[in-house]
Amino acid sequence: MTDKHSTHARRAFLGIAGAGLGAAALAPGLHLVQIAQAEGDHDAQGASPAVRWGMLIDTTQCAKGCDACVTACNTENAINESVPDARQASQWIRKIDLKDPKNGREHSLPMMCQHCAKPPCVDVCPTGASMKRADGIVLVDRHTCIGCRYCMMACPYKARSFVHLPLTGQNPEVPRGMGCVESCTFCVHRVDKGQQPACVEACPEGAMTFGDLNDPNSAIAQRLARESATQVRADLRLDLGVRYQGI
Repeated sequence: MTDKHSTHARRAFLGIAGAGLGAAALAPGLHLVQIAQAEGDHDAQGASPAVRWGMLIDTTQCAKGCDACVTACNTENAINESVPDARQASQWIRKIDLKDPKNGREHSLPMMCQHCAKPPCVDVCPTGASMKRADGIVLVDRHTCIGCRYCMMACPYKARSFVHLPLTGQNPEVPRGMGCVESCTFCVHRVDKGQQPACVEACPEGAMTFGDLNDPNSAIAQRLARESATQVRADLRLDLGVRYQGI
């Protein structure tokens, strides 16, 4: 995307968003997705467009009450700040419990950034801080994030958090900052070194599989080829990088 096109897209978004505050108040995520049409993807050094990183989660193996993935994420990314209001706490991954009202079946599953191929958070970001790497990993650049939180409103999965307080004891490989929005990065600092995300390594049941969706020989691609999987809110047609089995 050229600088000229980028500037035009962002100005257009800000103008339309200002005029549409009433509608955004009613349905902020969907409204912002509809009005913002950002152009192109953001590449990162070393990220290859031939790769599409993704995760497959088998909810039949995900134990209710187990939060090993949440603990591992918090430890790896130094998410340890204490806030007076729990609603203000940073949370890159959370466990949610689902119950099918028709048959009573219950599922417990981790929910995080879904690393959409068409991420609404990127579409609505006025500064380009929300970005998608060439390999499909969605990130936030804390140096250009202005804390407007449009991306939080646009995300259908409530996957983003806002940092309300100063941070201490950070992992130098995972830069975070007060006044910025953040979310699951697939532990990109580990992935770029050929390692698995911390949550995948920590899962005691082996319910999480991570790998290249574009590689037919990868474990995740082979499982998806022979087993059915679901994208949460597939009706939004965002082409998610995270897929679930058993729901």
